[in-house]
Amino acid sequence: MRKYLFPNLAVSSVLELTEDRLHALHVNALLLDVDCTLKEYEKQEPDWEIIQWLDSLKNAGFKLCLLSNGVGKRIKPLANSLGLPCVFKACKPMPGGVRRGLTILGAPPEKAVVVGDQIFADILAGNLAKVFTILVAPIKPEQEHWFTRIKRPWEKIVLKSFWKKFPNGVWKHTD
Repeated sequence: MRKYLFPNLAVSSVLELTEDRLHALHVNALLLDVDCTLKEYEKQEPDWEIIQWLDSLKNAGFKLCLLSNGVGKRIKPLANSLGLPCVFKACKPMPGGVRRGLTILGAPPEKAVVVGDQIFADILAGNLAKVFTILVAPIKPEQEHWFTRIKRPWEKIVLKSFWKKFPNGVWKHTD
C-alpha cells in the first residue's frame, strides 16, 4: 500500500518547494495539480505569491506543466495566463496523464516530481508512473468539488498511517 499511496514528501504549501529544496531532490521538472494545490477550487487564478513562485522556478530553469483532471475550457486559459503547458483530463489516478506531462516537458521520470493535494489522484498517479511525489495540504478544501470531498475521509486514514511512520514528512521508497 505504501508504495502507491504514500507520498515521498509532504509539505504544507507549494511555497515550501524552494529552488534549493528542489535542487536537493535532483529534479528539474514539476507536474503541478491545479485545484487546491495552486489555487482555490472556485478561483480562476492562483494568489499572487503562487504566481511569483511559479515565475521564480521558471526563471531558475525548472520545467513546469499543469496536470489536472479538469476540462480544457477551464484549464487551458489558466495555463495560458501562467505561460505554462498543461495536461487536462489527465484521468488521475491513472499514470497516463503524468506520462503525457513528462513527454511535453521532455523530462525523464527520475528528474521530475508530481505535486498535488490528493492521495487518490495526484500521489497515486505519480507513484504509478514512478515519479517522485509531493503531497501538499489542500487550499480551502471546503470549496472542493463534491467528489473530492467524499474521498477526504479515506485520505485521512492513509495520512494518519503516513505521519505515524514518517513524522518528518519524508519517505523515500524504492522499487
